Amino acid sequence: MKLERGCTQVYTGNGKGKTTASLGLALRAVGRGLKVCVFQFIKGGGPYGEHLIADKLAPFFTIIQTGRPGWVNTKDIREDRLLAQDALQQARHLLISGEYDLFICDEINGAVGFGLIDVEQVLELIALRPEKTELVLTGRNADEKIIAAADLVTEMREIKHYYTAGVPARTGIEM
Repeated sequence: MKLERGCTQVYTGNGKGKTTASLGLALRAVGRGLKVCVFQFIKGGGPYGEHLIADKLAPFFTIIQTGRPGWVNTKDIREDRLLAQDALQQARHLLISGEYDLFICDEINGAVGFGLIDVEQVLELIALRPEKTELVLTGRNADEKIIAAADLVTEMREIKHYYTAGVPARTGIEM
């Protein structure tokens, strides 16, 4: 099966659920026989639960994790920027290959927010999206230019989160 038409979706906001929503979309797509690539920016830690299922869903589901373990070094982003730029080139190549029906750039908006990737580079990625490929961009603080270029934008807004009550990230739920 192939999509008749692809669109660009953005999942942003300060609430939980951006990556989770994109993975739900990926699961739905795989169920319909579509090929999915989840390309994770600035998520070098792990493994996360989605990594543990990837082999079982192959060849319809591919996940690529990039970035260094831990979080972005906000005091000196040079190493993180180099890693993100390399990852962006790899993601660009995979997107334009047309091999995937659904291509998810997880945390790419966060990479922009940290200065690891430029807004113009994301806009180029959107412009290069093959006609029958769905492109999903996740992460907080999506730039207004990215929002304007997208076909669908969903904002996850935090109303209440158990993390503020001291509940840490839980295996199988957040990781």
